[in-house]
Amino acid sequence: MTDSDLPPTSRHLPSGVHEAVRPGCALLRLETTESREGVLDGAWWPRSRDIGAELPALLSALTGHLGPVTRVGLDTAAWEELPTRIVVDERVVRIDSFAVGDGTVLITRGDQDIFSLLVVPPDAAPEAARAAMARGVRADNVTQAEQILIDTGSAQVPPD
Repeated sequence: MTDSDLPPTSRHLPSGVHEAVRPGCALLRLETTESREGVLDGAWWPRSRDIGAELPALLSALTGHLGPVTRVGLDTAAWEELPTRIVVDERVVRIDSFAVGDGTVLITRGDQDIFSLLVVPPDAAPEAARAAMARGVRADNVTQAEQILIDTGSAQVPPD
């Protein structure tokens, strides 16, 4: 079954949440599934590409739900000036960077628990960003982050 086969309401966020999603928001699917069929655990729409300004708020929010975060994996092309570590809530979080270009951020809790979040570009149009985030939090989503951004019109357009 593809996303186009689903009823229109299943592609939207719950009533009221849709309007509240704006830059600076993160949505998480906190209920895990045994099958782990979905490829993403949530979505994040940062306000800017300044990771030093954006990451602390995300990690503080995640820590409240997941417990202490130890590492973050980021795409080097998506952010300005990546540090190797950041202090959040008096804890040092290591930042790993890779040139993958896949539209995700990887959050590591402990030694092995890894959560993958879709990252919506800060300059995405609100409706496109909301659509991408709605797909990113679906437990049955099997579409990779990069393709979700393309499909919803949220992908960053390269400069001419």
